[in-house]
Amino acid sequence: MTFAQLFAMAGYLFNIIGIIVCLVGLHLARRPTRRGLGRGLAVLGFLIAASPLLLQLFGIVEPASPVSPSILP
Repeated sequence: MTFAQLFAMAGYLFNIIGIIVCLVGLHLARRPTRRGLGRGLAVLGFLIAASPLLLQLFGIVEPASPVSPSILP
C-alpha cells in the first residue's frame, strides 16, 4: 500500500474530525466572549477537513491511482 492510498483512506477521518472541530468552533463563536476562539476553531476545522484535497492540489501528495485499466472493459 502506497502513501497516497493510505492518505486517501485517512481522508475520511480528516473530514470527520475537521467537521466536528468546525462545528464546535461555530458553536463557540455564538458567544460574544468566545467569538475569536470560535472563529479560529472553525477555520482550523475547515483546514483539517480540506487538508487531503489541498495537499493533492499543491502537489505535496500525489493522488491515488485509479483502478487498473486491465479490469475495465
